[in-house]
Amino acid sequence: MRFLKFALAGACAFGLFGLTSAIAAEPVKIRMSWVAPVANWASIVLEKKDLAKHMGKSYTVESVRYQGTPQMITAIANNELEVSNLAYSSLAIAIENAGLDDIRVIADEFQDGVPGYYTQEYFVRKDSGIEKVEDLKGKVIGTNAGGSAVDIVMRAMLRKHGLEEKRDYTMVESPLPAMPAVLLEKKADLVPAVLPFAFNPKLREEGKVLFKQNEALGVTQMIVWTARKSFIDKNRAAMVDFMEDMLRITRWFLDPKNHDEVAQIASRITKAPPERFGWLFTKQDTYRDPNLLPNLEALQRNVDVTRELGFVKNKIDVKKYSDLSLVQEAAKRLQ
Repeated sequence: MRFLKFALAGACAFGLFGLTSAIAAEPVKIRMSWVAPVANWASIVLEKKDLAKHMGKSYTVESVRYQGTPQMITAIANNELEVSNLAYSSLAIAIENAGLDDIRVIADEFQDGVPGYYTQEYFVRKDSGIEKVEDLKGKVIGTNAGGSAVDIVMRAMLRKHGLEEKRDYTMVESPLPAMPAVLLEKKADLVPAVLPFAFNPKLREEGKVLFKQNEALGVTQMIVWTARKSFIDKNRAAMVDFMEDMLRITRWFLDPKNHDEVAQIASRITKAPPERFGWLFTKQDTYRDPNLLPNLEALQRNVDVTRELGFVKNKIDVKKYSDLSLVQEAAKRLQ
C-alpha cells in the first residue's frame, strides 16, 4: 500500500514536471505592427517564413496593421504589441507622454534621405497654383496622424518658411493609402505620399512634388523597431532567434537576384501589377540597413526636432533607450 502511494506521488510529480516543461516550451507570441504595405517589413516578412528556422518553435509572429505609428503607443502600453515599428517622433512621444520608460530601440526599419536612395515626396496638385511652400498659407494639409513621422516633416518644413498650424494652415487626417485621392479630390492642398503610394500613376500625372523630406530633415532614421525591456528580459533567447530569422528574411528581400519574386510577392499583397514594383528594395527605395542597425545619430537629431515642434518637452537621449545587442548577437550567428 505504501509502495502504491509512493508510486502515485511520483507519477503526479512527473506529470506536473511534464506540464511545467510543456508550458515553458510554449513559443513566445510576437505581434509586429505595420502601416504601409510592402514599405513596412511586418507587412511582408511572413511571405518568406520558410526562411525562418525558429518560427513556430521558440516564437510565433502575428502581423497587425495600424493607421499610423501614434496609434501603436496605446497598444504598446496595454501590452497588445511586442515589436512595434515606431517613427522617430512617436518614439519620443511614447517615452515622455505615454511614460513608456522601458521602451527600447532594437533594430532599423528604414532610413530616409540617405545619399543615393529615395527620399519621401510631398505633393500638391498641378492646377493648384502652389509653387512654393509659402503658398500653403491658408491651405489644408493632409496628415495620417498628428505627431507621425510624415507629420513632423511637414510641420518642420512649413515652420522653416514661417508657417504654423492653426495660425497659417489647417490639418486634416486621413490614412496614408488614401492620400492620393485626398489630394486629387481637393480635400487637401498638400499631402505626404509614402511608398508605395508615391508611385501612384494618377498622382504622378495630376500632382507635382513641392518638396522632399531631405530638404526638411536631411538623413532621417524614419522608422525603428522597438520592444519593451521587460519583454526582452523575459524572452531574450526567443528574441535573438526572432532577430536571426528577420535578418535572414530581410536580406533575402534586399538581394537583387530575388527581385522578380519580390515583385510578385508585393503584387499579391497590394493587388497591384508586379511591374509597378521595379523600385522596391533598390536605390529608388528608402535605405534599409542589411544588418538591421539603426542610425542612432540621425535618430537623435530627429527626436530633437520633435521636441522643437512641441510634441515633447524634455530632451531625450536615444542611446539610453536603445538595445542593439539582440540584432548584433543574431548577426554573429549568420557570419
